[in-house]
Amino acid sequence: MLRVNDLQVYYGGIHALRGISLRAPEGRIVTLIGANGAGKTTTLRAVTGLVKPRSGSVRLGGEELTRLDPFRIIRKGIGVSPEGRRVFPNLTVLENLELGAYYRTSREVSAELKRVYSLFPRLEERQRQKAGTLSGGEQQMVALGRALMSRPRLLLLDEPSLGLAPLMVEEVLEAVQRMNREGATILLIEQNAMAALRVAHYGYVIETGRIVLEGEARDLLEDQRVRRAYLGEG
Repeated sequence: MLRVNDLQVYYGGIHALRGISLRAPEGRIVTLIGANGAGKTTTLRAVTGLVKPRSGSVRLGGEELTRLDPFRIIRKGIGVSPEGRRVFPNLTVLENLELGAYYRTSREVSAELKRVYSLFPRLEERQRQKAGTLSGGEQQMVALGRALMSRPRLLLLDEPSLGLAPLMVEEVLEAVQRMNREGATILLIEQNAMAALRVAHYGYVIETGRIVLEGEARDLLEDQRVRRAYLGEG
């Protein structure tokens, strides 16, 4: 589904990504974990065209995306739930969701709304409520639902657990697993490494713009290097 190969990204004189390579096979949840400033969000921005790599490639289903504008990349079948949720606070839940399907037909929008509401029944209950009045967890559900409205081939989720209470983190990550069971391929960007590895199939660890470790998620959960870095063990 997604193949990223040897991405080199600079911000001026700062070398932000130093040869990042990863893949997200169809039907899998792949997580990219690392500390703040490690390069997680820059990787996502490079995949979606918001920053242009100096070299390297990004392919979706074999098609090169690197030189395309962001709106063309999104239309290739990528949905994004950004860091910090970024809901439109003065619009209703329904209006926020509809914005995720701005280029689809009315019939398609209706079908996707039913799908989103089946995943997040709370959003149907609050569809006429302004998004800015929702809790942080409910706003995250809006952001996830909005990303799903375009029926993407690939979902990019940037820090969906950020700022949420532990119980809500569990609820949001359970929703990520449900989306995957319904067919979504997911690249999950997370600082909450242990939570991400519990729901993912495969994981990559990024430090200072480099992938330093990768493997099956269940193996990384037991890896002492990961546990020392994220749980302070040993």
